[in-house]
Amino acid sequence: MIVSGEASGDMHGARLVRAMRDLSPELCFCGMGGTELRAAGVEILYDAHKLAVVGITEVISHLGDILAARRALIRRMREGRPALLILIDYPDFNLLLAAKARKLGIPIFYYISPQVWAWRKGRTGKIGRLTDRIAVILPFEKEFYDGYGIKVDFVGHPLVDGVRTSMKKADFLRQHHIPENTTLIGLLPGSRSKEIRNLLPDFLQAAALLADRVKKECTFLLPRAASIPEALLREHGVSKFHNRLDIRVISENRYDLMAACDAVVAASGTVTLELALLHVPAVVTYRVSPRTYRIGRLLVRNVKYFSLVNLIGDKKIIPELLQDEVTPERIAGELAQMLTDGPARQNILAGLAEVRHHLGGPGASERAAKIALECMQR
Repeated sequence: MIVSGEASGDMHGARLVRAMRDLSPELCFCGMGGTELRAAGVEILYDAHKLAVVGITEVISHLGDILAARRALIRRMREGRPALLILIDYPDFNLLLAAKARKLGIPIFYYISPQVWAWRKGRTGKIGRLTDRIAVILPFEKEFYDGYGIKVDFVGHPLVDGVRTSMKKADFLRQHHIPENTTLIGLLPGSRSKEIRNLLPDFLQAAALLADRVKKECTFLLPRAASIPEALLREHGVSKFHNRLDIRVISENRYDLMAACDAVVAASGTVTLELALLHVPAVVTYRVSPRTYRIGRLLVRNVKYFSLVNLIGDKKIIPELLQDEVTPERIAGELAQMLTDGPARQNILAGLAEVRHHLGGPGASERAAKIALECMQR
């Protein structure tokens, strides 16, 4: 049984499932996830898309789905007794499952540890007690667990294998009928409806400000996730700016789109590491409801940055805009600096190269798959 509650975990979990089947083809999987795990052949007992929320207060409206998902998974654990429970991040949900699995005598492999180094560090000991093995994908996480006397395996980041382009930039431009001398700016507000509502209007207003500042022609690339209807993008600004800006909403070849950009503004998350691997400078933003933000400020302490790129580099590599700082003027200003081939852009590119080095070599999913099989054999 494999359990993921978010889009990035769904993607990494699918790679792990395929790697485990390469080593042991007779394995069968069930659990909770999304389209990626389903495509990898996992029997989905509950669709994780129903639980896709950001922030503490937003969880309340999804409480019914959360409880229904937990019941479905526990029922299968009792009736089917899986040989292994694989948990991917999503700690508040997954630690309850881990406690139940421990009582049932099911081995537990926590792949992609929760970010206990950022908040609720008290859960660290609980994770160590409940699990048989823990794998981490960020380099500083191993040192953090070592400080608590808990042995973990740093397997490297699975994105090192997964982030690949399928065409050259010139081919991408030809495919979308974009002139070669155009400045390309990516607008990446996220893959959740709430993120689109929170961020896209400001991203588009920033695009309008930037287009007035930049002397060259600008084209703005907006990738549309499968979970986002195009009508939602139109409703939150695309229709309003369609006649003022060259905006291309593109549903395929996401990595080709990102790699073609001269600079990007993005919602905080895994996408910042994807951009680092593609060598693309970015402004990262984060905004939640005011109540969630106030609670978060009380819980998250001693963390200097919120973007994974800056956390891994342990310094400010890319600019971060948090909550009220996410304004069209700030976004446009940061992007304008990145588009000139000056010290600001060169420092960002040098920092991204350092981050890529820290993420480890290829083969993270295969290393994690071997650990999972060892758990089952024991």
